[in-house]
Amino acid sequence: MGMTDMVPGLMISAPSSGTGKTTVMLGLLRALRDYGLKVQPFKSGPDYIDPAFHLAASGRPSFNLDTWAMDDALLNGISAQMDGADICIAEGSMGLYDGVATRGQAGFGSSAETALRMGWPVVLVVDVGGQAQSAAATALGFQHYNPDLPFAGVILNRCASPRHERLARVGMDHAGIKVLGVLPRRGDLALPERHLGLIQAVEHPDLEAAIAGYAEFLRDNVDLAAIRNAAAHGVTAPAGTLPNPPAQRIALARDAAFSFTYPHLLQGWRDAGAEVLPFSPLADEAPAADADLVWLPGGYPELHGGTLAAAETYKAGMRVHAQTKPVHGECGGYMALGAGLVAKDGTRHEMLGLLGVETSYEKRKFHLGYRRAILNDPMPGFAAGQALRGHEFHYSTILAEPDAPLAQVMDADGNPVPETGSRRGHVTGTFFHLITAERA
Repeated sequence: MGMTDMVPGLMISAPSSGTGKTTVMLGLLRALRDYGLKVQPFKSGPDYIDPAFHLAASGRPSFNLDTWAMDDALLNGISAQMDGADICIAEGSMGLYDGVATRGQAGFGSSAETALRMGWPVVLVVDVGGQAQSAAATALGFQHYNPDLPFAGVILNRCASPRHERLARVGMDHAGIKVLGVLPRRGDLALPERHLGLIQAVEHPDLEAAIAGYAEFLRDNVDLAAIRNAAAHGVTAPAGTLPNPPAQRIALARDAAFSFTYPHLLQGWRDAGAEVLPFSPLADEAPAADADLVWLPGGYPELHGGTLAAAETYKAGMRVHAQTKPVHGECGGYMALGAGLVAKDGTRHEMLGLLGVETSYEKRKFHLGYRRAILNDPMPGFAAGQALRGHEFHYSTILAEPDAPLAQVMDADGNPVPETGSRRGHVTGTFFHLITAERA
């Protein structure tokens, strides 16, 4: 594939988390799609819950763009997924300029870097609750903090009354900032929450109705034509590359307990001709007997401990495979490969026992952040000594990690973290979700 013709795009960001940008994002994706546009979603940063919602809203798979973990070749390979779309809409993570402490392959991992890298103007979602004209000072600071960053304007969220809107607009006019929409305050627009923040798309009781409601809310209160016109053509990218598959026939656990794999990895595997063979441990399915590799992705096994412990066909199939062929698990998948998992209520559930790792949710301990790992031993797709980039996000407490450590694992600042991952026989596991390998 040659150069990617860039599709015009926008970055939906905010001064901080919790301003309502996910509502705006999902409503915008669906409203533009309802107008007959092919809308390509992206997510800035390592978040893996949002892309599933983006897919539901837009009808196109959403991909992460990560300037901390990804090199130019991978960023270009992911950019190419916009081929055939009319417009790209990216959702930022945290606040616009928030990144990690240390520069990674391409940057600190902020939404502003992604927007600059892609040439996308920023739409800032500003929560005007508790202020009016002062919101313009916030927006102005964000616009001026990096003068190179194209700034499309603001959407004012949680506006209490017409008078509140009038005053907030006066401030934006004074600051010379374009108001692209004003969303009245409504309590029913929040996505349901759960123990890891937002619920997963697969668990939402009525996701379709929620997204249709967001789209209607956006159509009523936002200037969609102005937003479309604000989208800018980004830089033309040379051809890139997506990750290579770790095997030819990959049995991939996929259900409500194992729901998370980065979309760019799966796309890379499929593009290279690998066969991805989904199976459901929760439905007591064994992995395909002729698979070369079994991959247990991240997810929420702790919510399904009893079901997994009782799934005899799944357990027997996994154990047979592991006798002669590789098995790899990430985060939730790693916990499922372990000896046992203690649920929030203190009940211990017997897991596969292919590794010795023992985890507990009885006492929550938050693990969050980028990870750089140097492999002590090979794992599927990678040789010993290879450096990997990933991201860790879970609440479990590690009671034991007794097997041979798979890797030396560090945070974004290079400080060692104790969660080394494990290796035993053909089985490997990590607490971090793999994003990419570092290229020499």
